[in-house]
Amino acid sequence: MRKLLSQFLRFGVVGLGGLVIDVAVFNLLRITILSPDVLHEGPVIAKIISTTLAIGANWVGNRRWTFATAGRAGAAREGIEFAIVSVAGMAIGVLCLWVSHYVLGYTSLLADNIATNVVGLALGAFFRFALYRWWVFNPSRGVLAAEHTAADVVLGATQRAIGPAGFTPLHRVQAVSTVEDRAHRND
Repeated sequence: MRKLLSQFLRFGVVGLGGLVIDVAVFNLLRITILSPDVLHEGPVIAKIISTTLAIGANWVGNRRWTFATAGRAGAAREGIEFAIVSVAGMAIGVLCLWVSHYVLGYTSLLADNIATNVVGLALGAFFRFALYRWWVFNPSRGVLAAEHTAADVVLGATQRAIGPAGFTPLHRVQAVSTVEDRAHRND
């Protein structure tokens, strides 16, 4: 439980950095070149841009710090999975903004910020943490993937090593020192 709490706190710190990027870029774009007065879809486009930048910062922070102890198979697979979860989390925030701005008619800068940076962010954060922890950065999943890849190389793509989880494959067992058996020695 302590590890989960520590991980959640690190996730929060990384997320806070992403939030600063997201909110600052969103508001800068929303009040300048992507204002609804300039472009009707401006707030939604501003949110997509700002969240994309925050996702990049969060990827680095979560990979290097929050989930750094997770045994992982590869950055490419993990990066793709992180992007999928992050885009789904971004969709939650954008959907909250869209409903508030275009369906409910709350078009002020404050209403847009509450919809996307309070409600959308809270819902998206819980969604992302859960999926990052149990899918993207899952330590047991990374170890199994690495062992599976090694088994495929050794045994061929059509065969698989089958064994209980947690046992070390025989090719990783190291030799032990010999034991002298005095009872069977011929004098």
